[in-house]
Amino acid sequence: MIVMFPILARPSRPHTRPLSLFASFALLGGCGDDGARGTGSDTATGGTSLSGTTASTSATDTATAGTTAGTVGPASGTAGSTGTSGGSSTSGSTGTSGSTGTSGSTGATTGQVCPQGEIVCEGNTAKECDGMGGFSQETPCAEVCVEGLGCATCVPGEAQCNGDTVEVCDPNGDMFVPTETCDPIQGQTCDAQLGTCTGACSPASIGLSYIGCDYYPTVTQQYDLYNTSPPDDFAVAVANTSGNTATVTVTRGANTVDTFDVMPGDVAVRVLPWVNPLTKGTGPSVLVADGAYRLRSTQPVTVYQYNPLGATVTNDASLLLPVNAWQSDYVVASWPHWFAYSLPGFYAVVASEDGTTVTLTPSATGGQVQAGGGVAANGTGQVTLDQGDVLQVITAGGDLTGTRVTSDKPVQVIGGHDCTQVPIGTPACDHLEEAIFPVDALAKEYFVAPPVHPSNPNAEKGQIVRIIATEPNTSLTYDPPQGLPGSIAAAGDFIESSIGTTPFQVTADKKILVVQYMVGQNANYGLSDPAMLIAVPAEQFRQDYLFHAATNWVANVVDVIAPDGANVTVDGNPVPAMSWTGIGATGWSWAHVPLSNAGTGNHTVSSDQPVGISVYGVQSYGSYWYPGGLDLSIIPQ
Repeated sequence: MIVMFPILARPSRPHTRPLSLFASFALLGGCGDDGARGTGSDTATGGTSLSGTTASTSATDTATAGTTAGTVGPASGTAGSTGTSGGSSTSGSTGTSGSTGTSGSTGATTGQVCPQGEIVCEGNTAKECDGMGGFSQETPCAEVCVEGLGCATCVPGEAQCNGDTVEVCDPNGDMFVPTETCDPIQGQTCDAQLGTCTGACSPASIGLSYIGCDYYPTVTQQYDLYNTSPPDDFAVAVANTSGNTATVTVTRGANTVDTFDVMPGDVAVRVLPWVNPLTKGTGPSVLVADGAYRLRSTQPVTVYQYNPLGATVTNDASLLLPVNAWQSDYVVASWPHWFAYSLPGFYAVVASEDGTTVTLTPSATGGQVQAGGGVAANGTGQVTLDQGDVLQVITAGGDLTGTRVTSDKPVQVIGGHDCTQVPIGTPACDHLEEAIFPVDALAKEYFVAPPVHPSNPNAEKGQIVRIIATEPNTSLTYDPPQGLPGSIAAAGDFIESSIGTTPFQVTADKKILVVQYMVGQNANYGLSDPAMLIAVPAEQFRQDYLFHAATNWVANVVDVIAPDGANVTVDGNPVPAMSWTGIGATGWSWAHVPLSNAGTGNHTVSSDQPVGISVYGVQSYGSYWYPGGLDLSIIPQ
């Protein structure tokens, strides 16, 4: 902190070979494909059989689905038999009578005549039903016949490998469409048998959580005295959650910036160059091509960014979300423009795919920005980003909180402030930043617990809480009561508490975003200055966490929120019963657990029930605060 004084449509396919026998004699033959498809019967009184055998007028042939039989004398048969009047059947002969038809005429077990125009397949031949029990025409297929579709290039939904690319047949069967690239830098390969990417970092293997293999560390606005290396470095911490060595590659655009290994269960902290157009100065809004770093690993890892790493007087840190957990709808959390020193709030949007269109809809407080990068002064804009591009929106006034960011492809959104007081008027200022959870991952129930008082383990540090609505007319309840409003009228509007130290549960009837702000040191709650935390919804709690806390801080703490009776360990040690404090009448409790700075900075939390954690570090006039991890499952509204 700084002390301040005053798909195209499928073309029709030609039918290349009409059935001349049906056209010439108008026979009521079966819509059959000579495969086992059903049982039915019909009687033919004249004409020539498809098999070349004949049958008497009075005779009927018998066959059940899946058999081929000829009989002497009276017989009955499945639909699909034909014969000529006055002929005789030959014992043991094989013909249409005795072959299995397409379920009499359609392949269904009812024996009904298939509708006119319906396409059925006989081997690799497409046949079009004439609605009278026969076929109007047939087409030998050059590649594949698809039931109901006819001749096609491929079977819709079928997948194949083309090098490192997974291709899936389109719904019309016209072509294979590239859908996914198996990234060898993430240790992925395309399995030709399965038609999908495989490996520890494949989407099917890593699921939706804070653990992943593909991240975009992003430099954001910072007070200019503290964004120059050395001594103040922008850095990432990469913690290996797997049992195998992770090889990590960091790029920016086409350039490789760093490559390193992280041992199982270990952490590597790496310094990355500042990106000056994103961090220097105080505006305007800007679009920086290849402004973000891309960090990929061959094994699942967790990634945190420090802005800056050193325990300086203005900094914060973010838990980054992996690309596989990104979505396309976000509500921004920030803090008001600080007019006294013209220091702005911001949010940054990062794309992982070329041609990503981002649409910005400002909240009631978010319509004062410094125009630039395709963003208007009223905060509106529609901007196209390519992979690695960063759009950073900077305030000219007001507060960006509640602004809606939507896109046609998944993006990352980071919200924060260059350097601000919390509350404004209470020295000193500190940098704020946090990766925002997508609306899909938000929920309706949160537990809000304050951090510990840095010099009194039996007391709490003051915080301010914001509750942001994602939908209009959102109703809220609190346990215990907080004296806060019970509803929010408009999407993007928010409730802000006064400074408090009481833990509570907030429950809504629609999804909400909850943000916690650590107050400045001169608010008389012990050392440390403002920091920002995105609260994790209870539905996204986990039973196991691997997280990182930088060891260069005066003190690091993990706060744990757990259901009463849960057995929780931190670094393998049970959390003592005396550490837990109840949260109202909810049946949940929370505990502050100090972390040792003796090791690498990696720590674990394990529980027999899902729990939530937040991690923070403090020093005189400095702090960081971030979620220790979470699931990012899609939660319906």
